[in-house]
Amino acid sequence: MLHVLRHPLAAHALTQLRAVDTPPAAFRAFAHQVGLLLALESTRDLPLRPHTVHTPLEPHLGDVLAQGLVVVPILRAGLGLVQPYLDLFPEVSVGYVGLERDHQSAVARSYYCKLPPLAGRRVLCVDPMLATGGSAVQALDLLREQGAQDLALVVLVAAPEGVAAVAARHPKVPVFTAALDRELNARKYILPGLGDFGDRLYGT
Repeated sequence: MLHVLRHPLAAHALTQLRAVDTPPAAFRAFAHQVGLLLALESTRDLPLRPHTVHTPLEPHLGDVLAQGLVVVPILRAGLGLVQPYLDLFPEVSVGYVGLERDHQSAVARSYYCKLPPLAGRRVLCVDPMLATGGSAVQALDLLREQGAQDLALVVLVAAPEGVAAVAARHPKVPVFTAALDRELNARKYILPGLGDFGDRLYGT
């Protein structure tokens, strides 16, 4: 269920995101580019229904989206992946899950949750980094408990350990990523990775 993005623009932008000297403004622009490509890839199979419109010349039977879409960022870094969905899907609903990782134990604690109705809609949980998988598993657990059935995880960079953790707990949830990196280091950071996404995105 792992889908690794294959696109020249994604490869180019991801390299710039990894570079330690990329300033916050450029970092945000490159993150947006990769986010757009991931948004397109993660919604490629959205169902359609027939819909008739009138062109200036005649009626036309076309297709429109048949399923609602919900994007749920894991705060705060996940906010950096929301705008691409807002750009592409004007009627998307946005929920929020607040999970904060303890840098000593690498265990996430929940501090906030605000969600729209999830049943019957495509629910995309977004978080830039899939490291240990602890935060992702907690968020996916919560979304399942709140009624999400058509569920996917979208990340910029994933570690094999995180992918394995999600697959063990949620084997039917697809994971969309721009890169599958090598491993985690002793501090549970992704290698080669791109550092702390939230800090680099917001210049903190």
